[in-house]
Amino acid sequence: MLELIVPQHAVLGQNVSLECNFNLDGEKLYSVKWYKDGNEFYRFVPQEKPPALKFIHPGVTAIVHESSQRVVVLRSVNLMSTGRYRCEVSAEAPSFQTVSDHSDMTVIALPEEEPIIRDRSMERGKQRYQTGDVVRFNCTSKKSKPPATLSWFINGDPVDPQFLRHHPVVVDERDGLETITLGLEFRLRSKHFKKGDLKIKCLARIYTVYWKSNELSIEGERSLKIPVMESRETRAQGHTHAEHILETDQNFKRRNPLLHFGLNYSGCRTNLHLNALSLSLSLSNISTWHGIKRNRKSKPDK
Repeated sequence: MLELIVPQHAVLGQNVSLECNFNLDGEKLYSVKWYKDGNEFYRFVPQEKPPALKFIHPGVTAIVHESSQRVVVLRSVNLMSTGRYRCEVSAEAPSFQTVSDHSDMTVIALPEEEPIIRDRSMERGKQRYQTGDVVRFNCTSKKSKPPATLSWFINGDPVDPQFLRHHPVVVDERDGLETITLGLEFRLRSKHFKKGDLKIKCLARIYTVYWKSNELSIEGERSLKIPVMESRETRAQGHTHAEHILETDQNFKRRNPLLHFGLNYSGCRTNLHLNALSLSLSLSNISTWHGIKRNRKSKPDK
């Protein structure tokens, strides 16, 4: 009976413990041997002095004084430590029963810094964004093994794959570490500006060992467009925008009734409803004005 515990992922430069738990059903242990890709690198034989012995192979160096018949500790694993590890347990005579099991381990070189977001649109001299602009970002995770998996988020939501721009992985010839870049390109809509700003996040992850992100918050340039007749929603100092226009229009008519009539007659269609109202009020004012004049003429001199 054998239970093998080998971490699926290990971080470059760290010490790693491998465990081999066994039950020989009452038989006496003869030896425990460890192999990496078929090459023996550690042996434990209780009857020998010393019982533990290590063998040097690229990528695996056992720390003997920290190891035992059930545990072997590897010193400062590197990329060459990636591979298949096998534990083989043998019983003493007369049965010489042997059991073994194996498991794979991958050594990961983590990026030295969080992912970097580069704004390609701002590099072209643009200072602020507004609805309708096409924005372009690059997210780069530098020098890792394997390369990080990159993901984009807009205001917390995963980005549609159609907006992603993939770039070739760049491999450093000196150490074999890889740099990856993922682009993002999309057109801004009003829905993107929640609470006045746009949040862009890039997440870099490597299996379950590495998980880091970087976020960019961008304030949008939002222009306010006031409709010609905004009668219920836009209020200032207790009056609607339409009421303010009407009050201004009435003041103008009082001062220039005939001129106002002429201006309204040549107005555009979008203001037709106001022009009709202005015309009615202008004619009313003219009638009133003529009525006052007639009344003045009809009064007898005292």
